[in-house]
Amino acid sequence: MADALTVMPAAVLRNLADKLYEKRKNAALEVEGIVKQLASAGDHDKITAVITLLTTEFTYSPQANHRKGGLISLAAATVGLTNEAAQHLEQIVPPVLNSFSDQDSRVRYYACEALYNIAKVVRGDFIVFFNQIFDALCKLSADSDANVQSAAHLLDRLVKDIVTESDQFSIEEFIPLLRERMNVLNPYVRQFLVGWITVLDSVPDIDMLGFLPDFLDGLFNMLSDSSHEIRQQADSALSEFLQEIKNSPINEFVKLGGDQLVPYYADILGAILPCISDKEEKIRVVARETNEELRAINADPAEAFDVGAILSIARRQLSSEWEATRIEALHWISTLLNRHRIEVLTYLNDIFDTLLKALSDPSDEVVLLVLDVHACIARDPQHFRQLVVFLVHNFRLDNSLLEKRGALIIRRLCVLLNAERVYRELSTILEGESDLDFASIMVQALNLILLTSSELSEIRDLLKQSLVNPAGKDLYISLYASWCHSPMAIISLCFVAQTYRHASAVIQSLEEEDINVKFLVQLDKLIRLLETPIFAYLRLQLLDPARYLWLFKALYGLLMLLPQQSAAFKILKTRLKAVPSYSFNRAQLNREPSGDYYQFLPQMPDGTKEDGDVTEDGGSSYNAINFAARLQQFQKMQQQHRVHTKSRRTSRSLSTSLPKVAGLSLSTSLSKEAQREEEPPKPQSIDLNVPPSRSRRNSGQLQL
Repeated sequence: MADALTVMPAAVLRNLADKLYEKRKNAALEVEGIVKQLASAGDHDKITAVITLLTTEFTYSPQANHRKGGLISLAAATVGLTNEAAQHLEQIVPPVLNSFSDQDSRVRYYACEALYNIAKVVRGDFIVFFNQIFDALCKLSADSDANVQSAAHLLDRLVKDIVTESDQFSIEEFIPLLRERMNVLNPYVRQFLVGWITVLDSVPDIDMLGFLPDFLDGLFNMLSDSSHEIRQQADSALSEFLQEIKNSPINEFVKLGGDQLVPYYADILGAILPCISDKEEKIRVVARETNEELRAINADPAEAFDVGAILSIARRQLSSEWEATRIEALHWISTLLNRHRIEVLTYLNDIFDTLLKALSDPSDEVVLLVLDVHACIARDPQHFRQLVVFLVHNFRLDNSLLEKRGALIIRRLCVLLNAERVYRELSTILEGESDLDFASIMVQALNLILLTSSELSEIRDLLKQSLVNPAGKDLYISLYASWCHSPMAIISLCFVAQTYRHASAVIQSLEEEDINVKFLVQLDKLIRLLETPIFAYLRLQLLDPARYLWLFKALYGLLMLLPQQSAAFKILKTRLKAVPSYSFNRAQLNREPSGDYYQFLPQMPDGTKEDGDVTEDGGSSYNAINFAARLQQFQKMQQQHRVHTKSRRTSRSLSTSLPKVAGLSLSTSLSKEAQREEEPPKPQSIDLNVPPSRSRRNSGQLQL
């Protein structure tokens, strides 16, 4: 260690333990230079002393910053050694591997980074440590810290690349390590293991098939994993091995019934579907294996294959209490639809109601599979209408289904069945909805999905052309009819379609009874949405007040409706104040939207004329929309809601009719409602050359 101190400046050692990442990184670069000079001089004794110093005083230190500095400096020393690093790996790698189990997640992250950089330098020379590295990576794949997981994944990919190109890897030594981990239940570890099995099986010089009995049971167990991705990966791996077995000299062990099973399909399926969820693991494995073999046989109805009998079995199992069985039943229905669509549709009356009820299944995976099946059936218009009608009926009966699953179902249907088609049909149904309270809630939900979902971006783009494109106009009018159930939904629709003059008219038409807490909560959400990228075009239009005067009036109208102490008021007021004064050019502002409008705008001239064009905010309309009729349509619907509200209030006692917000100010209520809105999860990225930042995970659901 004394020799090391003669070549390691005190400042470098001090900076290696600094709390700042940049100082540790710069110190590590100096370590790299020192080791490089020693390697050039052939002084490996001093190199050994330096590595010993870095290990004992830093990587094994009780101080976290020391350990971080030690790890980055060991990687730097390896880089400095370059081609001569192999002879020092016995010193370098063990302390790094030891850090993989450090209690500090940042230290674990830096351990991944250090080994990644070491592996890039030494490549195949570190295969001798493969079992220890594999063991460490297996644990890190399920690490509680997302940054550590991401770093481990990158390191894992590099290790796989090195192993597949190395002739030093021993499959015989690896298999026992793999076998003892194949029965773990953690989904991350399972995914890690299947990944390694698949990679090693793809290497021509490695005979994974010869060791199949060592991990076959584990792969079969993964077929019942709750993760669809893991089941797919396990199934893919098993299918590949099955193909290899068929093509190998040992194919006599494969006993497939083939066409001889066709007459017994229904009986066999009726027996194995419940067993897929059996408590006994061995029974589940056999049931799944048999199920996959059956589905692989592409039988013809002309050869005694009874489609109706299979559908009857699958329909019955959709009521199973076990999710795995319900999922397999849906897979069978989907398979039959893809292979024998005409025959399946002849039995549709027998299974359609059961499929519709399955949309309320507690499992998200089941619901998504049901939607896939419905989308396949709904290629026919009458089945499409029946599906949407029943869906609305379910949402009406169970409001929690709309709140918890509404976004999932609607967005998936929009992907599978064309978003515009889905929204037009929903609008047609809701326009005549007799339950006005439900209609308002449903429209608000659809409007929120329309404004925020990437799957509906094409609809938003089409609506933006409502004033110049017949298709956009037609869609605007189609949605308008049902959007009338919610004032805020109509205003949002106008903002998307850029019918700002009509939006202002809608706002002006609101009566005192319309401005209630529910309305203000919806308005709060809209103001926040106006600050998102989806409405970037609208915010940029504020720079051209001569063309978008009605947009200003609509926004100021909303501002006047908001309580001054609410967060939404401050957000909108700040946005309007941000419009630069130079954009209000006196020479351009030669039209006036209404008598007192300019009182709302700073430094605006008086005496300008009212805009007499039939279009909204400039441009020529392709087919003018009858906005007067639309406004009457909106006012008529809102009058129905007011009458309904009054009737409901008179039928209840005073204690049950008044909203229970005692002790809360309106602004506080709005604030609490607004807090329910959560941001969508943001993809996490990782760079092994920079320090990790703490990730923040957010989850969201539809808020009505």
